[in-house]
Amino acid sequence: MLKVNQLHVSYGGIAAVKGISLEVGAGELVCLIGANGAGKTTTLKAIARLITSHGSAHGAAQATVKGSIHFAGENISNSPVHKMVGAGLALVPEGRGVFARLSVAENLSMGAYCRNNHAEIELDLARIYTLLPRLKERAKQLAGTLSGGEQQMLAIGRALMSRPKLLLLDEPSMGLAPLMVQKVFEVIQTVAAEGVTVLLVEQNAHLALSVTSRGYVMESGLITLADSTTALLNNAKVRAAYLGEIE
Repeated sequence: MLKVNQLHVSYGGIAAVKGISLEVGAGELVCLIGANGAGKTTTLKAIARLITSHGSAHGAAQATVKGSIHFAGENISNSPVHKMVGAGLALVPEGRGVFARLSVAENLSMGAYCRNNHAEIELDLARIYTLLPRLKERAKQLAGTLSGGEQQMLAIGRALMSRPKLLLLDEPSMGLAPLMVQKVFEVIQTVAAEGVTVLLVEQNAHLALSVTSRGYVMESGLITLADSTTALLNNAKVRAAYLGEIE
């Protein structure tokens, strides 16, 4: 579903991503873990085409981007960002990025902006409300008045309304209470079980490794480890650096 080959991203003389390669197979739930500043968010934004060498009139960051990105068998390395959602690639950004002055229902409708089959959209909306019943309770409420956890659910629901083939999740647990983190990750696992391919970026390494099948470890713009999550959980360096365990 996704193949990234020798991705480099730099801002001026600062290299944020230094030639990484990774793959995510169709139907897989894969994580990318690493410390803050490792380059994880930059990687996701580059995959989603929000960071390009040309910048954008719509506020996308301008950088130097090299390497290739293939999604669903197509080379999207030079594809415009506005075509990504329609192609089946959706990003749930760090910080959630909900439309604060729109209602919950309006935010979900925005997720389906590139779709035209209204009957299917209504069916998907009903499915989102079943998966995330808190959103149904707050359908008329302004998104900006929701709690952090509710906003995270809304951001995920909005992305799912586009019927993605690949869902990119950037730090979904950030700033959430433990019970809400548990609920959000239950939703992620349910979505993956339904066949949506997921690439999860998460600073909570133990949580990420506990719900995924494979993982990549990123340090200072480089991928330093790639293995099954079972192997990574048993790796002494990973345990010391990311799980707080010292042997």
